[in-house]
Formats: sequence, C-alpha cells, structure tokens
Amino acid sequence: MDELLALPAVAVGGALLLGLLVGSFLNVVILRMPPRLMWGWQRDAREVLELPAADAAGAPPDLVRKASHCPACGAALRPWHNIPVLSWIVLRARCHACRTRISIQYPLIELLTGVLSALVVWKFGVGVEAGVALIFTWMLVAAAGIDFRTTLLPDELTLPLLWLGLLAAVAGLFVPAGTAIIGAAVGYLSLWSVYQAFKLLTGKEGMGYGDFKLLAALGAFCGWQGLLPIVLFSALIGAIVGGIWLAMRGRDRATPIPFGPFLAAAGWVQFMYGEIIVGGYLRLTGLDG
Repeated sequence: MDELLALPAVAVGGALLLGLLVGSFLNVVILRMPPRLMWGWQRDAREVLELPAADAAGAPPDLVRKASHCPACGAALRPWHNIPVLSWIVLRARCHACRTRISIQYPLIELLTGVLSALVVWKFGVGVEAGVALIFTWMLVAAAGIDFRTTLLPDELTLPLLWLGLLAAVAGLFVPAGTAIIGAAVGYLSLWSVYQAFKLLTGKEGMGYGDFKLLAALGAFCGWQGLLPIVLFSALIGAIVGGIWLAMRGRDRATPIPFGPFLAAAGWVQFMYGEIIVGGYLRLTGLDG
C-alpha cells in the first residue's frame, strides 16, 4: 500500500477524489453553519436577557446528524444524489422531487476542493505536511464560501486555523515558530489598524474582525514575509472583481463586498507558490542581484 501511494499519479488522483468528497461536505458547512451560529447567538442572548428559552425543535439542522435534503421541498437525497459533480450533471441541476434548480455552488465547491487538494499532494507528497496543508485548504474554502454568502467569517473556522498554523510552525513544518508568531500578530494588527483608522476618518466600519483573524491565521502559515504579498494581491483582485460584480448587479460603491474570499485565495497562493512568485518577480525586475 505504501509503495502504491508513493506513485505520484495515484497519490494526486486519490487526493482529487478525496477533495471532491470533502467538497460535498463543505457545501453543507457553508450552508448550515451560519444559521446554526445565528440560532446559538439568539439562544445565548435570551439567556442573558432572562427571556424564555427558544424551542430547541426550531433549531436549524446541524452539520452532521440531519441527512442532506432539498432546501426547497425538504425531500431527502438518496446516496446516488450525493455523488460529487456527477449527480448535479445527471439531475440537470434540478431537484429530483420538486425540480427546483440546484445552485451551481455545489459542483463548483466540489471541483475547487478537489483540484486544490490534488495540487497540495502534488507539492507535498503523502505525509504530515500534506495532511496539515489539506486541512488548511479545506478550512479556507469553507471560510471563503461562508463569507461570500453572508459576509461572516466564523471564529469556529478562523481561530482553529490560527492555532493549527502556530502548532505546525512549532513542529517545524512550513515556517519557523518565531516567524509564524510574528506573522500572526502583524497580520491581525495590520488590518485592525486599517479598520480603526478608516472608522476614525469616516465613522464607518470598513471590514469585520473576522478578516483580522483570517489574516492572522495566514500569517501563521506563511510567516510575516508573506503578509505584504497577500494583502496586495487580495486588495488588487478584490478591487477588480468587486468592481465588476457591482457593475453587473447595478449596485453603488457603498455596497459591502466580503474581503475574506480574496484574502483566502491570496493566502493559499502565497502558501503554495509564494517563493516561486516572489523569485520570478525579483528576476523579472533584476532585483535578485
């Protein structure tokens, strides 16, 4: 078995299939976690205000125990309706029961997770580094998907990701521990400072605290040296994509645009290929000496 996994094509192909399956679960996380969190916050607020407890029967479905179902008609999905990507194609993007259109989010998240997982194993092989990098990748996909849909970056994702990056640095996996700690601190404080300055000048909140925590987590994985490329790349892509999105939707510039997906994308690229990108830039500009 170990010899089989040592074959690059087998390992990468296995990672692709695993990523497709994980992507199917990440769709559940993206859709169910926000309402579940909202319900929990309302329950806690009722306790603090000494109001009658909310009916537990009205709680949104959790991430695991409730079987997958159509959000429109509630029809349970059969196992063959949950085959990543293929089921969406076979069903022609419609529910088997009520024929309501199925969002393209489902195959896109599955494909994205599968391809990114394959790239991770292609780079790191099969081992501890690949395992941690896969978890990093999957959590970024989930966080970006939730932020894109709800402008919410849950602590339940960003904080574990931060601790995972710091522990990986202590184990000597990607960057030295000192570099990771400084990266986490500078990542958080840099966006926090921008937030405070923007609020002081305009009286408005330009971003959420989840963005600070996400950049801190990316700093833990990439080190403080990776923070500037992450911020610059995410801001550039965010401005371009956000401007196009606003123009297509006919929205004004005051419409809030989630920054987390751009941070996540830039952070993943920096984590995987930062040295190659920076090295190529230095050679192109002649700054490599």
